[in-house]
Parts: sequence; structure tokens; C-alpha cells
Amino acid sequence: MRRVFSCVTGLRDFIALLMALAFCCSNSVLADDFEKYPLTIAPIVTGQSEVATTAKRSKPTAISATDANALMPKAGLSIGVTVSDLGNPFFVQIARSAENKARMLVGDNIRIKVVSSAYDLHRQINQIDQFILDKVDMILLSAADEQAIEPAVLRARQHGIQVLAVDVKAKGADATISTDNTQAGEIACEFLATSLGGTGNVVILNGPSVSSVLERVDGCKQVLSQYSDIHLLSDNENAGGSFQGGMEKMIYLMTAFPSIDGVFTINDQIAAGAEEAVRQAGSRVIIVGVDGALIVRQRLKQRDSMIIGTAAQFPNLMAEKAVEIGFKLMQGDSVPENSVLIPAELITRKNVEQYQGW
Repeated sequence: MRRVFSCVTGLRDFIALLMALAFCCSNSVLADDFEKYPLTIAPIVTGQSEVATTAKRSKPTAISATDANALMPKAGLSIGVTVSDLGNPFFVQIARSAENKARMLVGDNIRIKVVSSAYDLHRQINQIDQFILDKVDMILLSAADEQAIEPAVLRARQHGIQVLAVDVKAKGADATISTDNTQAGEIACEFLATSLGGTGNVVILNGPSVSSVLERVDGCKQVLSQYSDIHLLSDNENAGGSFQGGMEKMIYLMTAFPSIDGVFTINDQIAAGAEEAVRQAGSRVIIVGVDGALIVRQRLKQRDSMIIGTAAQFPNLMAEKAVEIGFKLMQGDSVPENSVLIPAELITRKNVEQYQGW
């Protein structure tokens, strides 16, 4: 049965109130907070952020003793990590998993500095230039702009630094390790469409114009186009990847479209924010996101949840594979492929208890 948003007296005043509440209801941490206190992991750990210190450590992928000895640099290892948003636990997990893998390979003789670009290209270019000055051995990069980041990437490589693109493509990188984001969008929106019974009004809460987001939205739209009775009302609202953005954009869409049945969000932080906006409006929709984040796994276990699924990513595997490839390249070894796609896994109420998460 289609869930319909009803027009009520004073709707615009109510929406205005919700928008004000959005600023105080977000549980997202601003990337700028982490830029002030960048996470630096070394034999003595300094400057850790609150989120980083409480993040769950993933179990590194096993590697044989022979391989470890072959890959181990003689003078330790220094890694620079620049990701999109350290307010998002997904990117914190990338940093932690890179640390775990590096420590497994070379012991405690490592130094890892993690910073957030906040999706700002110029900021990220400065971060890469600083990594070059710091003489890091390897850079893990979630690019703010796939194309425009190339000159900075090439500068790093000219200084003998291995550059690994993680989660998002980066032109000029030695290798790219990411989720199969098109597939993630496909499985999420196939589940959304079938859960709607193949009919209804759907909106997409979009995000920053990076390759991972573009591919997820493209995969979703390809699936929805196969359902003649599903109408895509909006697909271009950028919720910025955050809880607050999801809440604010969902409020806007509720005002613009009085009848919405289903929502696809490009990540789980946006999904949680969108759900909160709908809940405060006293309405119901069904929502499917991408990530497999704790905030959504917890909601899937609750009966009143409007979030019914998420296409789970594996940031731990991404980071571990990136560090492993980087080590091999440092030793002059070739790698069988410079693009690694990790399939997403659909998590729903039916299997959330079996999903171990990250």
C-alpha cells in the first residue's frame, strides 16, 4: 500500500521547525573537527580523534611469513591517508584497517597520518603536498575530484611515493581499490523496488560528485527504469554524505512532493537523517542505503525502522588490499591488476544478525 504524505494545516511552518531542529539533531561529526586534531598513528600514538579512538579495529587479512619478510621495508613505513570525511565511521574504518595491515606487515615501526579533505579539492592537494614534504612511503587517497587530483598524484609518484586510490577513483594512481558501486546501487534499488511491490514514487538522496556516488546512483536508476510503475521524482539533491544533510534534504523533498513512498540514499548516514525527518513529520516511507554502518544495522533490528536495507561495503578489505598492493609496488613487484572491485552485500532485517559488520 502506498504511503502518502498528507498535506496538513501549517505544513510550511512545521517544515521550517524541522529544518531548525536538523541542526541540533545530527549525530555526525564535522570533518573540520578532525582536521584540527589529525589522527597520527606511530609507535607512540598522538593526536587521536574521539571517533578514531573508539572505532572498532578490523581483523587484518592473513599473509604468510614468507610474503611478510619479502615485503617488509628495512627502515619502517610511513603512510599518509586523506579521506573524504572523518565524521563518517566508514572512513575512520579505512584508516584503522590500514594501520592494522601495516602493523601486521612491519610491526610497530610505522607512522600513519590521517586527514580529512571534507570533499575540498584544494585542501586535499595541500594535504598530498604535505605528505610529500613528510616523505611518506605510501598515500591512501579518497579523491575529492577524480580528474583534477591527477597533478598532485603525479607529483607524489615522482617522489617515489606509491599512491593507492581507495573507495573513489583517482586519475594517475598506481591502483584503485573500491566497492563495486554500480552493483551496490543495483542491489539496493532492486530491493527497494520489490519491497514497494513494483509501484510508487521514489526519490534519491544524492551526494558529492565523486565516482563512488555517481556509480551508485547510476546503478540504482538503471534498476528503477525497469519498473514502469515506479516514478523517480528527484535524483539530484546533494545531501553531502551526512546525517544532517539527509535530514535537511528529506524535509525539502517532503515539501516539494506530497506523496513519496520510497527513498534510496547514497550512504547510511543520509539514510538515518532522512528517516528522522520523516519520523518527525509523522509519516512513513521505506528507505534503503549503502554502507552497512552501525547506525543502520541497529535500526534494522528495530520494528519501527523505516530503513529496510543497506548495501554493505567492506572498508576494512579495501584498506588492507591497498596497503598490501602498496607494499608490493614498493619492492618493485608487479601486481596482477590495478583495479580491484569488492562486491557489496545486501543486509536486511532477515540477515542483519548474521552480518558481522566492520
